[in-house]
Amino acid sequence: MAAIKPEDISHSPMDQLQGLEYCIDSNPSWVETILLGFQHYILALGTAVMIPSFLVPSMGGNDDDKVRVVQTLLFVEGINTLLQTLFGTRLPTVIGGSYAFMVPIVSIIRDPSFAMIDDPQLRFLSTMRAVQGALIVGSSIQIILGFSQIWAICSRFFSPLGMVPVITLVGFGLFDRGFPMVGTCVEIGIPMLILFVVFSQYLKNFQTRQVPILERFALLITTTVIWAYAHLLTASGAYKHRPDVTQHSCRTDRANLISSAPWIKIPYPLEWGAPTFDAGHSFGMMAAVLVSLVESTGAFKAASRLASATPPPAHVLSRGIGWQGIGILLNGLFGTLTGSTVSVENVGLLGSNRVGSRRVIQVSAGFMIFFAMLGKFGALFASIPFPIFAAIYCVLFGLVGKYN
Repeated sequence: MAAIKPEDISHSPMDQLQGLEYCIDSNPSWVETILLGFQHYILALGTAVMIPSFLVPSMGGNDDDKVRVVQTLLFVEGINTLLQTLFGTRLPTVIGGSYAFMVPIVSIIRDPSFAMIDDPQLRFLSTMRAVQGALIVGSSIQIILGFSQIWAICSRFFSPLGMVPVITLVGFGLFDRGFPMVGTCVEIGIPMLILFVVFSQYLKNFQTRQVPILERFALLITTTVIWAYAHLLTASGAYKHRPDVTQHSCRTDRANLISSAPWIKIPYPLEWGAPTFDAGHSFGMMAAVLVSLVESTGAFKAASRLASATPPPAHVLSRGIGWQGIGILLNGLFGTLTGSTVSVENVGLLGSNRVGSRRVIQVSAGFMIFFAMLGKFGALFASIPFPIFAAIYCVLFGLVGKYN
């Protein structure tokens, strides 16, 4: 009798979430799929813009450098999302930039060998190459643990009692990216938070042609309304005499992304030059890779629950971690200034609109790649003020914790 292959073992499906219309292999109409995929793209923009906006100026980079990093990060996010949905866990998960890598990257930026470089552009390039080298070395941990199935052996000991706190903390533990950022511009942060909660939670039964418009497209509708409101405040001069910090958070024209972005730009590997390698930098990055690994494991479990998929078996979970390691390797080769992890906010969006279709996520990956190459159009959407994203995070991080 032939031995049973691991991939042939069936797993009992999890309980369906109430009101879930589309699960992992069922797809909405193409019009809905495109709109839902665009929602995931808009949500992924928040992290893709926030991380470079914080790191690039401290490295000595200018607005042009920031735009190039944002484009590169979005481009690689799209590739990694396609790889994960096609060959990894095949769950509807967006692979985005990770804040877990901020600490080792900031330590590289503050390295005295780079701080003493007087030319800002040379300092930026030198620091970028050092970060690339550390990411390339750090990615080996996830590649080895994933594809060798070592992580599968470890994950067999993850009991539901142990994973529930991990998944809950993955959601609730990121609230510092939500409420504090909303407070930087209450004029648009509070209206966005209230409107998104009302549309997605209290008016979700409102239907047009038997489609729950307000629940399914709450993010797209509320973001458009509040973005237009923020632009109206900016154009009317409401922030003309406010402090620079407030103007940077509230205005829709302070990021300098649109004016600095090229019309067409295709990111490519080693764009910043050959990576440099340092043992100290690499060990610090390895610690961040381990944090990202645990975070992604919890997020994979949460995504399977919110998409009504079967719980990912150990070998699938390990394979997904291996492909995420490939993603971090691509981050290092392209120079995205951060590593990869499963986007917790996009997992939360699955619980908000109750659409767990894998095709929707793949369409969102197509938007990431397309708008990363068309710089002006991508920069237009990236000019959405951060407090709008922060208000969305407040709700979506809570949903990840709620449903698990």
